Amino acid sequence: MPLSEQEQRLLDEMERHLMRNDADVVSAREGRALSYRNIVYGTILVLLGLGGLIAGVALKLIVVGVIAFVVMLGGVILAVTPARGAPKTAPRPVKTASGRPAAGGSFMDRMNDRWDRRQGER
Repeated sequence: MPLSEQEQRLLDEMERHLMRNDADVVSAREGRALSYRNIVYGTILVLLGLGGLIAGVALKLIVVGVIAFVVMLGGVILAVTPARGAPKTAPRPVKTASGRPAAGGSFMDRMNDRWDRRQGER
């Protein structure tokens, strides 16, 4: 059963507010700027570690294999580490229809406030 126009608008508005205000969603999209340099260096370390691991197995030297594995692990950690100088962007303040910034609080708090105002108007 399709949504009515009013339900679709309400759903779109709720989605926009969620994307603007929900800290988990905002932080998942922003603040995780990976550095290409770290990815390249990490990949090189993983490949070197893989070569060392193969050499350690071929030469039957456990110490070489363990060291190579640690190098591979370090390469993976380096590759997925965000850049140090990456700016952590703060979420933009939400503007209401009148152009004023929305009051603080969670999305549900604002929705409850709007509901209370609408009920008070009747």
